[in-house]
Amino acid sequence: MKTDDYNDNNILIESLRNGDESAYTYLIETYHHKLCVYTNSLVKNIYSAEDIVQNVFIKVWEQRARLKSDHAIKSFLYKLAYNEFIDLYRKNQSLFSLEKTYHDALNSVVLEDDSESFQRIIKVVNKEIETLPPKCKEVFILSKKEGLTNIEIAEHLDVSIKTVEAQITKAFSILRSSLEEKIKSVLFMFFGKKKKLGLS
Repeated sequence: MKTDDYNDNNILIESLRNGDESAYTYLIETYHHKLCVYTNSLVKNIYSAEDIVQNVFIKVWEQRARLKSDHAIKSFLYKLAYNEFIDLYRKNQSLFSLEKTYHDALNSVVLEDDSESFQRIIKVVNKEIETLPPKCKEVFILSKKEGLTNIEIAEHLDVSIKTVEAQITKAFSILRSSLEEKIKSVLFMFFGKKKKLGLS
């Protein structure tokens, strides 16, 4: 089939439904940049925008059998991109709330305890970090001790940004389940971005 044929919405969708990889390539080449521009206008971050667009195309391929010929593929792509943006926004809102909770809790710890006790808490947290699974520990330390961004870590370890995010999330999950309630309050510090934290 000629590439020009994919300009026809019905032909493009039918080809995608049939698993035509050339149709999928055409879809990416035609809409990738446009979707990045659109998504970047929402998130104001080109890296996040590209990540969202990548997710959109993955979902299109995974759900290609559900595509309907009477749906405009362009509108479908933009709707997916918007939904991905909303999901990201909600996650960030949850993270902000979680960060504030830990911040408030840590303040109470510092007010109640002397510096020696606080240093003990830091030591306990460090000890738990050492027990994390190897890959999980490596990513966590690069992010929260060395101050690297998720993108920098992904490039350094040659993995996807999603893998980095998953490992960091896993690390927090393990630490929260293994630490005492009072010591958990220090974990908010690990959410700091682009700065090294004195936890060595």
